[in-house]
Parts: sequence; C-alpha cells; structure tokens
Amino acid sequence: MRIVWCIALCAWAVASSVSAQQPAPAFTSTGQLVRPLDYRSWVFVTSGLGMTYGPAKPADGQPPLFDNVFVTRDAYNAFLRSGTWPDKTMFILEGRRAEANVSINNGGHTQGDVVAIEAAVKDRKRYPNGGWAYFTFGGPRGGDAASPLADTASCYACHSKNAAVENTFVQFYPTLFDVARQKGTIRPDYDPQRKP
Repeated sequence: MRIVWCIALCAWAVASSVSAQQPAPAFTSTGQLVRPLDYRSWVFVTSGLGMTYGPAKPADGQPPLFDNVFVTRDAYNAFLRSGTWPDKTMFILEGRRAEANVSINNGGHTQGDVVAIEAAVKDRKRYPNGGWAYFTFGGPRGGDAASPLADTASCYACHSKNAAVENTFVQFYPTLFDVARQKGTIRPDYDPQRKP
C-alpha cells in the first residue's frame, strides 16, 4: 500500500511542477523576457561545435563552444505541420564549454559547463519591426529576465540576411530543414553558399 501511495504522490508532484511552469515566452510587467528554467525539457533541435559567423573567429588557444538549440514543443509541432514558426515561438541557445579527456574519453570533446544562455522570440505584436527579438541572459547562471537587444545588434541583420526559414537558421537543423524543403518554406533568396 505504501508503494501505491508513493507512486501516486510522485505522479502528483510531477504534474504539479509541470503545470506550475510558466508558458514560454513569458514577460515581466516591464517587458523583459523571463528566462525559462525548464528549457532543457523543450525539443532539442541541434548542436554545433565552434560555430562563428561573419568575421568572428574563435580566440587562439581557446577550445570551441558547443551551441545547443531548444525550441518550445508547441512551436516545434506547428513547424512540423506547416514549415513555418507560429507567433510566440521561443528558442533558447545554450553555450557550453567543450572539454577533452573527461573520464574515460581519450579523443574528441564532451560538453561542460554552461557559459551563456540566449533567446530568440517571435512575437509580431510585441516586436512589429520584423516580428523577432533576441536576448542574452548573461553568464553561466544567467539573469532571471532580459530586455531585447537593440535593433542595431548584429544578430538582427545576420538572421534577416542568412536564415533559411524566416529569421531562423533552420539550415543547421537537419530534420527541420527537410521539413521546410518538403513544405516549400525555405526563403527563395536563401543561398547556402553565401558567406556573411
């Protein structure tokens, strides 16, 4: 009988914590984006190692970073159906240190500590000038909330010019790039050979 009660109590606790999580994206009363604490339970869409864009180059002697990209489940499911991102889509980009020779690993890299957390949000009403906004929550622990980066930040122009679907780098998400190809939603001016 105790086992049954324990299982029931655990199930209730899990259900309560899931229902208590705020929907993403969530904003403060001053318009800052609230950093979601549960983003690692979202859909994982890709990981990159040592990626840089434009003139940016990795620092000499520094190991590359892993970039892990997560998107809300509702947005992911909508993309599978239509090949486009619905309003209120939210992505998290998590940067983690690349580590070598950890435990029994004798080659290659594994992921280490978080060094940065960033976000992208599609909200046409809140961001009428293009519909997307970009955020950074700072270092490893990240802030609790962040204001959108200024429209002059380089990420706006880079995403606008180089993204395969809307303002998102779906070209780096192999499974979703196939969906976009099937749905015909890859931008007509997308050029996989163009370098910023």
